[in-house]
Amino acid sequence: MIAKTVKPPYYAVIFSSLKTLADNGYLEMADSMMELAKRQAGFLGVESARNEVGITVSYWESIDAIKKWQAHPAHQIAQERGKENWYEKYAVRICKVESDYYFEK
Repeated sequence: MIAKTVKPPYYAVIFSSLKTLADNGYLEMADSMMELAKRQAGFLGVESARNEVGITVSYWESIDAIKKWQAHPAHQIAQERGKENWYEKYAVRICKVESDYYFEK
């Protein structure tokens, strides 16, 4: 699903990753983090796709909201488990969205 966001400006966090072959609770943790993120102040929406490379883009009202999400204790645990078990490599990019537009039939 394509996220419906607020009028710009807002922020996007782009998480690109290459997974290891191990699952070890990955799907459960990913689902849990998605549900937790949705309940955070400043969260606007999320889009995610995985093939060889996984890309998840979450949208936030402010940099402060992103920092609070990054520092959330449950998210910190997920980040550590990701480094230990699930990811070969990943990159996080934070962008300010200054303009957007949608098309829908």
